[in-house]
Amino acid sequence: MLGGLLSSTGLILSSFATSLEHLYLSLGVLTGLGFALCYSPAIAMVGKYFNKRKALAYGIAMSGSGIGTFILAPVVQLLIEQFSWRGALLILGGFVLNLCVCGALMRPIALEEDRKTVPGLLEKDYVSEAQKKDLKRMSLCSPLIRMWLPECLCYCSLKEYDFLLMPGFMVLAVSVLFMAYGCSPLFVYLVPYALSVGVSHHQAAFLMSILGVIDIIGNITFGWLTDRRCLKKYRYFCYLFAVGMDGLCCLFLPVLQNFPLLVPFSFTFGYFDGAYVTLIPVVTADVVGTTSLSSALGVVYFLHAIPYLVSPPVAGWLVDTTGSYTASFLLCGFSMIFSSVLLCFARLAKKMKRTHLKSLSNDTHSKQHIWTNGAIAYSVTGELDQKDAEFLPVDTNSCSNR
Repeated sequence: MLGGLLSSTGLILSSFATSLEHLYLSLGVLTGLGFALCYSPAIAMVGKYFNKRKALAYGIAMSGSGIGTFILAPVVQLLIEQFSWRGALLILGGFVLNLCVCGALMRPIALEEDRKTVPGLLEKDYVSEAQKKDLKRMSLCSPLIRMWLPECLCYCSLKEYDFLLMPGFMVLAVSVLFMAYGCSPLFVYLVPYALSVGVSHHQAAFLMSILGVIDIIGNITFGWLTDRRCLKKYRYFCYLFAVGMDGLCCLFLPVLQNFPLLVPFSFTFGYFDGAYVTLIPVVTADVVGTTSLSSALGVVYFLHAIPYLVSPPVAGWLVDTTGSYTASFLLCGFSMIFSSVLLCFARLAKKMKRTHLKSLSNDTHSKQHIWTNGAIAYSVTGELDQKDAEFLPVDTNSCSNR
């Protein structure tokens, strides 16, 4: 709700801007901050509400950005023609204010970790002081307990970001950097590349339209596919496959130099781009869990934005230096393939380590079982010897009395 208010205010103030500096502050900083505050919580909220059909839910939710881009582009152009750019920004400011309504509809729910301990137990008389301390320690950072223990806010904030030190999340963060570097230049340079190989302006624009529509279809259909029982436990590898396929598309793009060959590229790249975008929150949730998902998604999308800022200028510099788009597209392809391979090796290493620890645990358990049986036998024998020792003086006294 705060993000909707900030973004709407930024758009409205931009309509009254009198210089470029004012636009930087209002449209760039204020509106950008508002959209950032809206996006991450909206995506993380999906993971809170859905479990069985999580990938499909993410696909439907994230397809909204593609649908909005596809629909609003001609609408905004029409608004500019009718009301000028100032009027268009003013109307968009009022339209974006509806994000506050969307935020109000996102009601928080109590998760399983919040139900483990109830704050009311901390004030019950029949709960001992030792049990109260255990309850505070076990659920110190649950949202319900946090309202009752405001002094633990700093500790909870530190614990909320302890996923940053997880090896799995570190590998995911590095792979996201390479993946984002590989995918962003395609959206910037696909049309100029098509024009450079002799494709008309109308056909080049049509390629981007195909890519955008198929991206939306990939959001929904790939999410639905990975929610099937046969693929649900392999969603991690489905994500790797989608990123790798986009990398292969980039590698083959320099040899596609006419419109009939570029159309299949737009279909394939657009579909798998929507596919892996849908699975980013799912993979992040598998790595860090649902408790820290909101914070983890904020970090992931922040890392995702850094290459989006850097890679298009780097790709443009390579085009100017080499005189062709080949080096830029090859670098994008290898970057995305490296991202997929890195995550694949990390998952295989984790699986091998888990298998090794499981075998060691089984060996240790068998040894403890043998030792425990021996201890039981020893204790039983000791108890019998002790009873015999107790009975012996009794028998001696009875004999002496006789």
